[in-house]
Amino acid sequence: MKLTVGVDVGGTSVRAGVVDADGTILDTARTPTPRSDGALEAALARVVGELAERYPVGAVGLALAGFITPDRRGVRFAPHLSWRDAPVADRIADLVGLPVVVEHDANAAALAERHFGAAAGAATVVFIAIGTGIGSALLLDGQVYRGAFGVAPELGHLPVVPEGRPCPCGKNGCWERYCSGTALAATAVELLARNGRRSPVLRRLVRSDPGLVTGQRVAAAAREGDTVACEAMDELARWLGTGLALVADVFDPELVVIGGGVSESAPLFLDEAREHYARMVTGAGRRPLFRIRTAQLGDSAAVVGAARLAREALTE
Repeated sequence: MKLTVGVDVGGTSVRAGVVDADGTILDTARTPTPRSDGALEAALARVVGELAERYPVGAVGLALAGFITPDRRGVRFAPHLSWRDAPVADRIADLVGLPVVVEHDANAAALAERHFGAAAGAATVVFIAIGTGIGSALLLDGQVYRGAFGVAPELGHLPVVPEGRPCPCGKNGCWERYCSGTALAATAVELLARNGRRSPVLRRLVRSDPGLVTGQRVAAAAREGDTVACEAMDELARWLGTGLALVADVFDPELVVIGGGVSESAPLFLDEAREHYARMVTGAGRRPLFRIRTAQLGDSAAVVGAARLAREALTE
C-alpha cells in the first residue's frame, strides 16, 4: 500500500511527515505558517510536494486546531489560522493532485495514540492535550465522536470558575485558563506578586520580569524545588483533577490519555491530579476510576494520526 502524508498545521509552523502503515515517520518537511489563505495553501502544497517527490504518496491528512465540518473537508473556524468557512480539502487536493482529508488535531493525536501509543486496545478514551490551551477528543469503540456539527468535545472551554479569568473564546473561567501552560504561567505570576522572595530559582530564570514567565520556565524551576513554582504546579494539579472529575461524570471513560507539551512535566503534577480526581468524582470511593496515562507519541501524534486518517480514506 502507498504511503501517506500527515500534516500538523500549527499557528507558527507547518510540520509534515511521510508515514507508513505501522505509524513510523519516514521523512519530514516543515515551513513557517503564512497568515493568508493563499499563502498558507501554497505552503502546504510545497511541503507535501517535497515529500511526494521522494516517496510514493497516496493521500494527505491535515490536522489543525479548529472547527472541522462533519465530512472532514472544510474548516469553519481556526483561531490561529486564516481559514474561515473554507473548503480546505478541495483546495489542497487541487494543488497537490492527491486526496485530502482534514481533522481536528486533538482527534488526529487521539487516533494515533489509539493505534500506536498509550491508548492501544482501549475502547472508550478521552484524550486531553494540555498545551497553550486544552484540546480534547473522545473515542467510542475506537472511533472519533465529533458531535452533530463536528466540533465536540471542547472540554477546555467548560467553565470551572464563575466570573474567573477571561478566555479568548469570550467566556470567563474556562478550564484551560486554569489548567494549561498559559495558566501555569499566569498562576506563577500571581504568586510571584505576593511571594516573590520565596522564589529564587524562578526569579533567576525570568530575571525578575513577569513578562518572561512561561509554563516551561515554571516547570524548570519546580524541578529545582522553587517554592512558588511548586505551588503553581500544585494549582495546575488541582485544576486538572477537578476537570478529570467532570470528564468522569460526563463520559465515564475507560482511559484518559494526557498529551500536549505540559504532559512532559507530568511527574510534577499527575499523581496529585489523580488523587484530587479520585476525591472529587461523584460517588467517590464507590465507583471504578478510569486509568490515566501520558501520551507516548509526543508532538508527532497529530502527524501520525492525520496520515492514518488519510490511509483510511483511501480504502473507503
